[in-house]
Amino acid sequence: MTTIANKILEIYKNLSVELDALTFLQPVECVYNPLKYAWSGFEFYINKFAHENTNAVFVGMNPGPYGMAQTGVPFGEISAVKNFLHVPEFEITPPEHIHPKYLIQGFKCRRHEVSGQRLWTLIQDKFLTAEKFFAENIILNYCPLMFIGEHNLTPDKLKRQERKKLYSLCNAALNETLILLNPKFAIGIGNFAYERLQECTPENVFILKILHPSPASPMSSKGWDVKTETLLKNSGVWP
Repeated sequence: MTTIANKILEIYKNLSVELDALTFLQPVECVYNPLKYAWSGFEFYINKFAHENTNAVFVGMNPGPYGMAQTGVPFGEISAVKNFLHVPEFEITPPEHIHPKYLIQGFKCRRHEVSGQRLWTLIQDKFLTAEKFFAENIILNYCPLMFIGEHNLTPDKLKRQERKKLYSLCNAALNETLILLNPKFAIGIGNFAYERLQECTPENVFILKILHPSPASPMSSKGWDVKTETLLKNSGVWP
């Protein structure tokens, strides 16, 4: 484990405790915190791939129900986590309060996270191995919590006061992490992450935005991989 990895894990362990102290009203019915019940996956990921002087830090929004919520790994599409990142199949103990529409089955989950599939497929096609990608890049999520009502709720759908407290804590953690990683680029995956990066990124880091690979995004329905790779190459992030 590197010193940087140790420090990042400490940041997110503290963030997890701080976020657990927050309360959320309707329409939120359940809150999942994979930094608690899936910590082993996140810890392994950071230990393996986080290091200082990273060229680019990619930042997503929050855990997807069939990705990080199951594995603890950002954009943690299970097949990619196992077969490309080579994260062991850790045992996951589900949180106490589970929504019946969103079960936590860990690495046994058979549902696919389309956003993670698209992202990791692009990375694998471009870099061939995880080690080559993570030599100069890393992927994180802005908020480690998943919010569930009748549907999966993104953080921007929370009440104003709830967002204010949440963003304050997550901004501070991401700022500390970016200072440690010291990247040249910080890349928001979608509008939400891009806006949060504008609030907390150190001044010496260049902020970019790529389209979110979610199927819910109409602009990502065709050619997301080509558009994304072209933007990153033209911006000097990727060769």
